[in-house]
Amino acid sequence: MSNTNFSIPASHITRAHTCLAAAAFLSALLVGSLLHYKKIVKNGVAGYPQEWFPSVSATIGDWYPERNLFQIFIALTSGPRFGLVAAQYLLHRSSQSTLPVLVFIFGLVRTLSCGGWVYITSSDDHDMHDFFMITYMVCNIPWMLGGIACTPKQSSRIRKKRRVARLSRFFVSIIPLVYFFIQHKVHRIPGAYTRYSFFEWGLIFFDVLYDSIAEAEFKDAALQISLNSLVVKDQKHEEIHNGTPVCIKESKTTSVPTSMPKLESVSFNLSTVVQNPVVSFISDVYLSYVFWSIFTSLTPTLFYFSVWELGIAGHELALLSVLSPFLLSVSPLLRWARTLPAQIFLHFLSLSGLVAYLLQKPLQRLFVVAFAASMAVLRQTADWAASDEYAVGYQGITTGLGLTLSSLLKHANHSNNPVWPFLNEHSGGYNKLGIALALLCLLESLVRPAPEQRTTVQALTSKANHWLLSAIPLGSLIFTLHSLFSDPSTTIAWSWTGYENGRPRGPLPHFHGSVTLVFQALGLFTAVLFSSDAGKRFNFTSHPLWLAFGSGSSYVMYRYRNWLGYGGGLGLSLFVMSIIPVVLQLAASTGKVAETYFTAMFVYVLLSLASVWTVAYAFVPGGVYLRERSDLVLVAQMMCLSLAFVQPKGIPRPVVTASVRIYAFLLLGCISTLSVLATLYRMPSSAIQPWRTGPRILRTGIWTLHFGIDNAGRDSQRRVRDVIRDLELDVVGFLETDLHRTVFGNRDLTRVIIEDLGYNVDIGPGPNSHTWGAVLLSKFPIINSTHHLLPSPHGELAPAIEAVLDVFGTYITVVVSHNGQEEDPLDRELQSKELARIMASSYPRPVIFLGYVVTKPGALRPNPYEILTVDGKMHDIDDEDNDRWCEYILYRGVYRTSYARVSRGTITDTELQVGQFLLPRHGTTVVNDTHEARYLRSHKEDLPEEHWLPMAYYGNKWRGGVNGHFYHVFNTPLYYKIPEDAVL
Repeated sequence: MSNTNFSIPASHITRAHTCLAAAAFLSALLVGSLLHYKKIVKNGVAGYPQEWFPSVSATIGDWYPERNLFQIFIALTSGPRFGLVAAQYLLHRSSQSTLPVLVFIFGLVRTLSCGGWVYITSSDDHDMHDFFMITYMVCNIPWMLGGIACTPKQSSRIRKKRRVARLSRFFVSIIPLVYFFIQHKVHRIPGAYTRYSFFEWGLIFFDVLYDSIAEAEFKDAALQISLNSLVVKDQKHEEIHNGTPVCIKESKTTSVPTSMPKLESVSFNLSTVVQNPVVSFISDVYLSYVFWSIFTSLTPTLFYFSVWELGIAGHELALLSVLSPFLLSVSPLLRWARTLPAQIFLHFLSLSGLVAYLLQKPLQRLFVVAFAASMAVLRQTADWAASDEYAVGYQGITTGLGLTLSSLLKHANHSNNPVWPFLNEHSGGYNKLGIALALLCLLESLVRPAPEQRTTVQALTSKANHWLLSAIPLGSLIFTLHSLFSDPSTTIAWSWTGYENGRPRGPLPHFHGSVTLVFQALGLFTAVLFSSDAGKRFNFTSHPLWLAFGSGSSYVMYRYRNWLGYGGGLGLSLFVMSIIPVVLQLAASTGKVAETYFTAMFVYVLLSLASVWTVAYAFVPGGVYLRERSDLVLVAQMMCLSLAFVQPKGIPRPVVTASVRIYAFLLLGCISTLSVLATLYRMPSSAIQPWRTGPRILRTGIWTLHFGIDNAGRDSQRRVRDVIRDLELDVVGFLETDLHRTVFGNRDLTRVIIEDLGYNVDIGPGPNSHTWGAVLLSKFPIINSTHHLLPSPHGELAPAIEAVLDVFGTYITVVVSHNGQEEDPLDRELQSKELARIMASSYPRPVIFLGYVVTKPGALRPNPYEILTVDGKMHDIDDEDNDRWCEYILYRGVYRTSYARVSRGTITDTELQVGQFLLPRHGTTVVNDTHEARYLRSHKEDLPEEHWLPMAYYGNKWRGGVNGHFYHVFNTPLYYKIPEDAVL
């Protein structure tokens, strides 16, 4: 065999890649520091000397010539990078595993996306730059983890370098990176971006260093590259052989055979792609996500009717559709449900719950979603009640991954699941894409080869395991996953208490939801870790000590607030996610499919109703017994789960194969990284500023949003955002906003507005405070805020937020509240007295009240109107407006310049009220507060144009206005002159 004309060791390509990549970044840093030092360290918060080290993006993308120098070096790096990816694939490829192919694909995408964020700078196209950067970072996970998995076990030195010295440092540095970025972006702390920059450069350093390890691997394998082929040169023989690369062992006595088969031709067709274990695993996870999407959409779809009826409407019976496992008591039906055609058929029927988004009437959607949920639960039961520990272990992992994926997509999509049937393309839905992917996954399931029969499978059925004791913890597990962990911000809402000294006391839902997702992933990681089929029999996730940890975490979450309470929620998420396979294993081991899973779903229904009863006690029969007792519900959950830890011995533990473990670890890593990247991507790109930065104008609003569901039963977040944006409200109070319950979909009604428009937010008392919710949004910094639960001896518990805002340097107190209903006069009187006390205690500081009061204008005590205005030392925004009942705006210490009432359209059942105020000059107060001075009515033309409310909202229900919203009652905003002696 003749030698090639030119060949080089493959390790030289890796070395060239390392040198060129390092030269690209270091040269840009050096040149940038020499020529534009103060420019590249400056950012939107501070400059030199507070910030003294440049970020990567500022160094490589902002200035000539360092940007161009960097791009030239990266272009030179591309060749060695592609060579490295190809050589590593050919060295690792094996007929027994498709993982090297997957790593190769991610390596190519990673390389191409690097070119994307290098040559498309943030100043060119910010969104595309971020897209390629996120793609690059996500691809790092399978590239690195897959590279470790593909490295031969004999190459322990290489594996250790990749796993410990490089990989762990790479991912550990992400945590402080995100922390300091939030300190810079959210809290705007000077110097935080410099600290962030160190870890950003650290990511680059470890990234390049990880790739450099391939040099040692190629050198150990004596891998060489010629112009025509990849060749392996045996260190004991001079002959060079063409052939398929083989795994080179570390042993010095091992040599490559002198006779090797010729390189086989490689062809790709549909069957090789479809019949791939990686594709099958991803398909199963996505179908699990579809199950959770349909399952969690049922209660919001039916509760639409309960909200409008303010009581039991009869539609709640649709919840019983999840009891469909009772059908499996018919033995032929159970046998049929376990067949592949039945699984595909039931899957297909359940997809009607996704297609239901096309239906325009809420009642029609409810019927279809209820049917879909019954089919989904029926099919899922057949999967969960598998016949061996491998199948149950696999189902436990995919069930947890499906829920975590659903939680991730909600986090990335403004707390809405993109395939929910009450979303559409106008309200944040990606229904068509979700349905198309589901159909592709069904197709893959249909053509998937039958799994190999195991000869050593242990039967699951255990006579000592009573089905009732296994069904109860399963029902509690499903409810706990749904109520607390189907959205990453729910446990944050449990811990939220507001602001102190200008900073949040605890985690923020839209910033720290990714932390919850990471802990959910860690919990599932623990489950996978203890589900090894390597012969270990001990499973810590079924040990009583683990139950003690989970119970203690639930107590901390309920008892404490802020970071400590949130820590309890994180511990509970770790615990609950980790026991999914164990609880499913216990249920499957009973052999009583219909009895076990019907009872489990019945327990789920009971806990769901109990959780609603804690807050809806005023509208449901027997509500008094569970009024404000979410502690009892939580205790019941944990007691039910504890039954899973007192089962008899001899029940097989759930296990999964090594390949499934690798796939799960890779996917969990991707989910964790994507959650962080989604948080960073959704963060406002600029500092929060008021709509009008010149004059000291403050425009406020109050709106009761009816739980974020519009008249057509769709999510209303985007429509609300459009109105708030058009009216340019600086401070707005939302009522009926606590959606962190199963019946509301565990949503965050503020997410679209704060991420798209840029607002500071106080989400008000959480679900464990048992109110219908109140929210404060502010374009101005929130200095301090306090949550109040107003006296409510008989009716629904009334929330209030008292916040101090820094408005153009003047501290103003804003109070947002939702008082009780007309049926409870004593409640309304006591609540009004407490609100009056709060507002009077702030005197003489300016105060603005935005609330739902339920009183006639001018009504004397014990009605709320006189109590609030007289005892609270407040002025009605217009005491001559006699056509009011619910919403009121009161003020003190500022000049009112405009007042408008905007029709509700089809968003909610209540109008939006707008009040505009002008602040006195900083350090002064209102000098003339008489009735005559306050009621100098005016035409808008007599005021500067910045005081005018938008002209587009003039109109009526037949014409004019914007999307059905228009100035009504007066058909125009009311305007008021500023007193001549006002000091402005």
